[in-house]
Amino acid sequence: MSYEPVLLRRSAGAAPGAPPVGIGAYRDDGGYEGLAKALTMAPAEIIEEVKASGLRGRGGAGFPAGVKWSFIPKESDKPKYLVCNADESEPGTFKDRLLIETDPHQLLEGCAICCYAVGAPVCYIYIRGEYVRQAEILESAIREAYQAGVLGESVLGKGFKLDMRVHRGAGAYICGEETGMLESLEGRRGQPRVKPPFPAIIGAFGAPTVINNVETLCNVPHIIQRGADWFAGIGTDERNTGPKLYCISGHVEKPGVYEFPIGASLDTLLEAAGGMLAGRALKAFIPGGASAALLPADKSHLPMDFDNLAKAGSMLGSAAVVVMDETTCLVRSVYRLAKFFAHESCGQCTPCREGTNWSQLVLGRIEKGHGRPGDAELLVRMTANMSGTALCALADACVGPVRSLAQNFRPEIEEHINSGRCPLPYRRVFEETA
Repeated sequence: MSYEPVLLRRSAGAAPGAPPVGIGAYRDDGGYEGLAKALTMAPAEIIEEVKASGLRGRGGAGFPAGVKWSFIPKESDKPKYLVCNADESEPGTFKDRLLIETDPHQLLEGCAICCYAVGAPVCYIYIRGEYVRQAEILESAIREAYQAGVLGESVLGKGFKLDMRVHRGAGAYICGEETGMLESLEGRRGQPRVKPPFPAIIGAFGAPTVINNVETLCNVPHIIQRGADWFAGIGTDERNTGPKLYCISGHVEKPGVYEFPIGASLDTLLEAAGGMLAGRALKAFIPGGASAALLPADKSHLPMDFDNLAKAGSMLGSAAVVVMDETTCLVRSVYRLAKFFAHESCGQCTPCREGTNWSQLVLGRIEKGHGRPGDAELLVRMTANMSGTALCALADACVGPVRSLAQNFRPEIEEHINSGRCPLPYRRVFEETA
């Protein structure tokens, strides 16, 4: 599949650990031209251009970015904020890290355009605590931007005042949820808030706030510079537009981040990633990060966009594609995911606190040879009680892999129960290929 990268064009071919693109090289390659153009437009024009592009949030939910910006009140007696979500805590996801560590000014430009469009004089980039090097890269890029007059009292000399700051979290999965992130940003324990009110009305420090993901904001300069029609002309259909970063990991020859038009199939990604590891057969895959439902191998041809994956019973999410071959014990894999979600639950909501814990307990006993007849049905009933019953989507994140295991791969659960052990010789296979 022939495709010229957009978001990764400056990082293509960069050696691991190579220094990030500095502001000089970024501007030589057309960087900040989108911001300069945006500053000649009315804020409402920018929002309409982003709406027309069809850009949907790249953090997981896929909500239209321009629509989200339009929710910010035009008049407010409080300052407005942009909070960029760089928490990237979804297992299997590492695209935002790559964007930050190779091309940080692309993110800063997207943030600046958004701030101008909604009238926000302050932007916070909330980054997960483990991303120490990436946070340092962002702080260095922000200093460069201030020195060059891109940020500060008058952005590019056009009179718009904008301050930008990096805020480091402490590594909690729940802070990837937008209101949990706001609580953490304000110095409190990261726990989701009751909604409504939504952040667009009462967000950071009680003021109107836009929250967007790193990849989402990195698309904005290209939309403004090249036009909404260009962006809308890429992808599957009018609801799934633009370039998309897919993280591919697991049993492939060349794991990494690959850019394609949104809607690339797993078959296309596998070809780019050198095929299945050691030539083994595909068994299952997770298309959108740990919280997405597992899909069987016969779905590898599906366009991986928001709508086609939803119809298939899964989701695009963060587009973190985890590939599992024939040697994989799916019960063990989902057990580990359930254990992660149980550990990361903030405990505020009973269905999430208890449901994630019971999911890992039931899956753990099945994997360890103590499964009981009817456990598969028990998992289905448990996940039904967890779905849509908590303040945030963490309970549903656990539901995705657990319920899909019970529905799509029930024979493997039954084999575990009937055999009193894992029926797959995965330990021996791993030893032979180590």
